[in-house]
Amino acid sequence: MSDATTLPAWLAHQARQRPHGIALRHKRLGIWQAYTWAEVEAEVLALAGSLRARGFGAGAQLAILSGPRPEALFATLAAQWLGGAAALFDPQEELAAQLAALREVRAGFALAEGVTELQRLRAAGLGSVLLAYADGRGLAALDERAGLQGYAELVAAEPHGVAPQAQPGESAFVFYRQGAEGIERQDLSHAELLGEGRRLVAAEGLGAGEEALAARAFAASGQARYLLAPWLLAGFRLNFPERLETRDRDRRELGPTLVLGTRETYGRLYAWASQRLPLPGSASRRLVDWALAGQGGPLGRLLGDLLVRRPLCDVLGFSRTRVPLLIGAPLDEPARLFFAALGIEVRNWAAPERWQDCQPQATPAWHLGQPQTA
Repeated sequence: MSDATTLPAWLAHQARQRPHGIALRHKRLGIWQAYTWAEVEAEVLALAGSLRARGFGAGAQLAILSGPRPEALFATLAAQWLGGAAALFDPQEELAAQLAALREVRAGFALAEGVTELQRLRAAGLGSVLLAYADGRGLAALDERAGLQGYAELVAAEPHGVAPQAQPGESAFVFYRQGAEGIERQDLSHAELLGEGRRLVAAEGLGAGEEALAARAFAASGQARYLLAPWLLAGFRLNFPERLETRDRDRRELGPTLVLGTRETYGRLYAWASQRLPLPGSASRRLVDWALAGQGGPLGRLLGDLLVRRPLCDVLGFSRTRVPLLIGAPLDEPARLFFAALGIEVRNWAAPERWQDCQPQATPAWHLGQPQTA
């Protein structure tokens, strides 16, 4: 067992213990691209070198506006490696509320997924030292491209050769939201994240053989607590869908053993399956209802498994799932009963959220103009 006390230190530990093991995969153009633990660490170190050369250091924040993709994860770990924090934002959030939250961050360093996200970050005035993008498609449509940096250019830098600078009690993630009284902030320290992660790993018996799908943006504390931290602790494989729109198809193809979702995630899958069931009153629908009710004794349950439950689990992407987790509000009762009938007992892990009003912050030196020297 490692004595590492921060997320980057756990990444370094996994890279030493299993350098050639598959740490994550990302589907691109229909093909799963794999990264080993050693490759993940090398890319994080290269990003850390680029950030450090521009003056990023302890206490700084890197604003990230992106869906689930490896670049966002690597940038997060690079910022944390240098003793800073990642301020994560969901591209699906309503524009006006998000702009207000982004302006509260006042980060000189920012990473956008693509052109749409770049425009949001620019509208909020972020990225005075570094404004980078992961996906350059459509970039030519921007009126002003000066000062933008491609992710590929950042990882081409010399790797940062210093040991992880983060401290256990320091913030690893910072979340912002529009509250009733203004912008609210939530900080998650390395110690808290690893503590919650260990609790989940122990309770669910998570190991290196798990397959998990990161199908939502990381802009929620539950994802950091119950997906990213356990990934580093247990050393399992984290998989990213090709796009948000393909997540359900990619889940079916992957067959993850660990699923982490919200009430909306499971509710959307329940609605999708319900719409595709045979019409009420038909012979096929009577068979489905009979099978989901688990009637007929051992032989009936076996037939129900073969004819209905297993096929339904397959099309939903739950054929191999043994750890279906729910973050946040509980499932609606119809959805809960539906998944329970399939043998999928969705377990709720409450993510304590301690939001507080933002206090006025001094503008960091690296935000005022020229970046600090490394």
